[in-house]
Amino acid sequence: MSVVRWFKNRLFCDLAIDLGTANTLVYLKGKGIIIQEPSIVVVNKQTGKVEAVGGRAKDMLGKTPTNVLAIKPMQDGVIADFEIAEKMLDFFIKKATNNKGFLLRPRIVIGIPTGITQVERRAVKDVAMRAKATEVYLVEQPMAAAVGAELPISEPTGNMVVDIGGGTTDIAVISLDGVVFNHSIRVAGNEMDEAIIQYLKKKYNLLIGERSAEILKMQIGSAYPLDEPMTMEVKGRDLREGIPKTIVIDDQEIREALEEVVASIVSAIRIALEKTPPELSADIIDRGIILTGGGSLLKNLDKRIREETQLPVFITEDPLTTVVLGAGKMLDDMELLKKVSIP
Repeated sequence: MSVVRWFKNRLFCDLAIDLGTANTLVYLKGKGIIIQEPSIVVVNKQTGKVEAVGGRAKDMLGKTPTNVLAIKPMQDGVIADFEIAEKMLDFFIKKATNNKGFLLRPRIVIGIPTGITQVERRAVKDVAMRAKATEVYLVEQPMAAAVGAELPISEPTGNMVVDIGGGTTDIAVISLDGVVFNHSIRVAGNEMDEAIIQYLKKKYNLLIGERSAEILKMQIGSAYPLDEPMTMEVKGRDLREGIPKTIVIDDQEIREALEEVVASIVSAIRIALEKTPPELSADIIDRGIILTGGGSLLKNLDKRIREETQLPVFITEDPLTTVVLGAGKMLDDMELLKKVSIP
């Protein structure tokens, strides 16, 4: 390695971050994805000290004593708790750059939902700057996902990307390095978990936690009937008796619980298709709809969307990492980054 290249590698530590409601992913230029952890912080109320961040904090959900709080600083794709978000981002940036011997503070690209306000965008930038960034570029998540999925965004053809995250579902039609149309709803993976919790509470008087609901969604949840029926044992607290209780639930019941949320996502896609310029609609008929984000992993969601829109539907290779990979690729193409970033 030449002295100049070695010096550059020591000098710069550019990062791409997918600051998600459910998970935060960090990409280090030249290394790839080095952090993929839940967006959760555990704080001691008495001392204000951060006890845990990320995966370790998620393990504590629902199990902390009264003086310790598990906080999700991101809600619906935006910062709900500025101070805790700053601590979380600072922790992840330090973890990403720690002991690497970098001489300058990082330039950071952050993926954000399309529907957030100017004030919310400012908050994201401020948090990153206070967490020791030198420059911050904000890129809409569907645009980053399109780059991560290697779609031909610079060509005069329409590409429809649907990014279903934890807090938001972002739909965008992209052409010539720009977002021609976007539509965002604050309904996504977290609402699926909450729908399962409410369904079991109403039907079985059974109270379960967020972790249990998420596992049910991932294991037997679906948006369209499965080829083989599935069942799963779920444990919770009987709301009548106040004691622990175990029941067996099947995929049809979870599908029923998720129906309203899934219908909202499908409806948002249909609205986006109706408002897409005719010339680009023809491209989408040929190229189809690209699904990404953790919510796109719901079983048979692609089949449900295909059935309702009569269009081809494809899921990216790794939906959980598509946004941060796209943001990371932009670090190697500053011209594109400056063109697609938003103030």
